[in-house]
Amino acid sequence: MCPEKVIRRLAGSVVLLSLALGWWVDPAWFLWTALAAVNLLQSSFTGFCPLEQVLARAGWFGCTPAPRSG
Repeated sequence: MCPEKVIRRLAGSVVLLSLALGWWVDPAWFLWTALAAVNLLQSSFTGFCPLEQVLARAGWFGCTPAPRSG
């Protein structure tokens, strides 16, 4: 599991970066913003966050794999 602050900071950074790229580079980058929003919404309902899984497997930012049940 990851500290919630890590996930929130990375998600916020992705949104801001994609908004900047969409404004100054190409509007297609706004799709990345939409993808981040969809991921945040689904994780709020399901409790599953793909970014958390990736960070835990890599061992970054103090994230550790969730204990397996069963």
